[in-house]
Formats: sequence, C-alpha cells, structure tokens
Amino acid sequence: MKKYIPNQHGAWAMLVLPFLLGVAASKGQFIHIPLFICWLLIYLFSFPLLQAVKTRRFARVAGPLKVYGILLVPFALYLVIVQPVLLGFVLLLLPLFAVNLYYARTKNERALLNDIAAIVAFCLVIYPVFYVGRGESWQAVNELFVLAVLYFTGTAFYVKTVIRERNNPRFYYGSVGYHLLFTAAGLFLFPSLLVPLLILLLRAAILPRTGITAKRTGIIEIGFSVMLYVSVLVLYF
Repeated sequence: MKKYIPNQHGAWAMLVLPFLLGVAASKGQFIHIPLFICWLLIYLFSFPLLQAVKTRRFARVAGPLKVYGILLVPFALYLVIVQPVLLGFVLLLLPLFAVNLYYARTKNERALLNDIAAIVAFCLVIYPVFYVGRGESWQAVNELFVLAVLYFTGTAFYVKTVIRERNNPRFYYGSVGYHLLFTAAGLFLFPSLLVPLLILLLRAAILPRTGITAKRTGIIEIGFSVMLYVSVLVLYF
C-alpha cells in the first residue's frame, strides 16, 4: 500500500492549497470535513489507477483501488445526498482526468499539457468548497482560482528547470519569462499580492542556478505554498 501513496510534495500542495483558498473565500462549515476527506480519497484512488494504466498491470493495484474505493463510497454518497450539485463538479473533472489517462497510457506523464490538466483539476475544487461554505463573492473565488492556476503552472515550469530541464537554458528563460508575465498580470488582477509574486519570480530566477536538489525543491515548495496562502489571508481579504 505504501508505494501507492504519492509522495510528490507539489501534488500534496495542489491538493490542499486550492481547498484552503475555497474555505478562506467562504465560511468554514462542518461539510468541509467530509468534503476534504472525499477529495483526498479521490486523489489516493486516482494515483494507483493512473499507475495501472501506465503499466497495464491492474492486478498489482487491485488492493489499493479496493481499499480507497471502499473508503470513498460512503463519503461520496453522503455529499451527493446533502449537496446534489456536487455531481456537476465531478462532470467538470472527467475531461481533465481523461487527459491524465491519455498521458499515463502513452507513458508521457511529464508532458506540460498533462501537468496543466492536473493543475486545473486540482484548482477547480475551490468552487465546490466555496459553494458549500456559502461564500458570497464570486469575484473573489474566481480571482483565487486564477491565482492558484497561474501559481501552480509557474511551479510546473520552475520544477522542470530544476529536474528534467536543468541544462536547458531556453526552458529556464521561458520559466523566468512566465513568472514575469505572472507578476505583471498580478498588478491588475491581485495588486495586494505583488510582494509574494515578486518572491516567486526571484525563486524561479535564482534557485535553479544554485544546483538545488529535487527533494529540497519539493520541501521548499511547500513553504512557498504556505507563504501564498498566508499572503491571501493577510493581504487579499
């Protein structure tokens, strides 16, 4: 079972940060607890499923799929009963997950388009969290969704400059250029967050040149996610 629990720090950040942003944009409710557990179990269920699609060895993941599936069913049923509108959210996820299945099938999970599809899927959770939390400002939740997508897309670029594209200067300058555009867009979309966006720009420009390891990159990225979340709480609202 342990090998089918994902250990990518970036993925865990994508799992948690958009959810917390949705709570911040609304009001904390009891239903957020089962909703997060369900969201976590969906992620844990999908991870071995994608591994099976990649390797064509479904028998090897039958155990984890059964465990996570059994745990998932009661939470999913409860949420659908009390909030049937959540089914619409699942429909939004299906085409994005289909992209992930395709890249797993072709053994090309590191493709940037696959990363972006996963990022959008993770960030979409902000909407059901906001809805069940009885949030009032759709403008705020839309802005936070855009912020999360832009942030994690930048992270995908940045992480590749540290690992797979470490010796690719074009990719490095593309990552820095993306973060410059991200910061410029932030001046109009969320000007109160300019300082954290500048810090993310410096991260993309400086850290890849330090020879930082992949493990440290993942750990530090959790810190950047916390920084962004705290900045939203303190500076945005």
